Amino acid sequence: MKDAVKLVELRRNGILESTHRGHVVVCDTGGVVAEWGNGAQVIFPRSSCKMLQALPLVESGAADAAGLGETHLALSCASHQGAQMHTALAADWLAGLGLGEADLRCGPQVPNDIGARALLRARYESPCQLHNNCSGKHSGFLTLNKYLGGGAEYIELDHPVQKAVKAAFEEMTGAEAPGWGIDGCSAPNFTCEIGHLARAMAKMAAPDGLGGVRAKAAKRLVGAMMAHPMLVAGEGRACSALMAAAGGKAAVKTGAEGVFVAILPGRGIGMALKIEDGNPRASEAVMAAQLVRLGVVEAADPRVAQYLHRPDTNRRGLKAAEFSVADHLFAQGRPL
Repeated sequence: MKDAVKLVELRRNGILESTHRGHVVVCDTGGVVAEWGNGAQVIFPRSSCKMLQALPLVESGAADAAGLGETHLALSCASHQGAQMHTALAADWLAGLGLGEADLRCGPQVPNDIGARALLRARYESPCQLHNNCSGKHSGFLTLNKYLGGGAEYIELDHPVQKAVKAAFEEMTGAEAPGWGIDGCSAPNFTCEIGHLARAMAKMAAPDGLGGVRAKAAKRLVGAMMAHPMLVAGEGRACSALMAAAGGKAAVKTGAEGVFVAILPGRGIGMALKIEDGNPRASEAVMAAQLVRLGVVEAADPRVAQYLHRPDTNRRGLKAAEFSVADHLFAQGRPL
């Protein structure tokens, strides 16, 4: 079995201080076209696979029956900051279903958005489940659940909602999930090989081979993500910044513990990566480097450059270290 490879390093005064190793797989509809590390490594995709989890919402007809628009679909794929734009949309979405915050099963979360945190403090209020970064995904689950007529505990493994999600996930990755675990939002998260996750992203990028209903669902979800990058993540987040820089050429989505995926619609390219130590600064850097290599974004774009080779400054603004992505990430693999 192949080992993880060095992808990112931090040097202080020229001395190696930290190294981040991991795995990267790039696929097109014909298979793997570039690989670093071990594409057969089994991982939890975590939130990187939310667009796969949202497929049953759209292809079942539940989204249209509930009158969901593009912003709702973007939020269903989001790991958001809990900003007003996110919580207000989720609250309105649930109200349209005749449901409310109490019907969610994702749990409360202190919002990462600075303004939202300040507002809660000013009002002496506690965060609620709408602030959970997965409240959009769970609003999608509730929409599908209402359409299917399932019970209230929609996050249970044997619930019709999660059965539909698992089926879609396995069909898109092309393999039976070898395991599962409870995600941070309490929903099941199914394991897969990194290469299989990249394969699923390639299918999302070139969905015509999936058949009419699923193809349309995939196109709608990817299109919604690219049209509303701030809903997918938020201010100061790599997903939003990189999608904005890509200008409709890519949909990207991070997941906890150093997972990141990319979908390049029109080119039929999908990518998945996993940083072995789970550090998000490394996964963001590798994703940015790969998007540069694939010609989707420019390295000089400030929205991209902030994640690539850069000085690490201290609190006085002095250069203290140098953070860099391995050069081979810009060169290896056949041109795409």
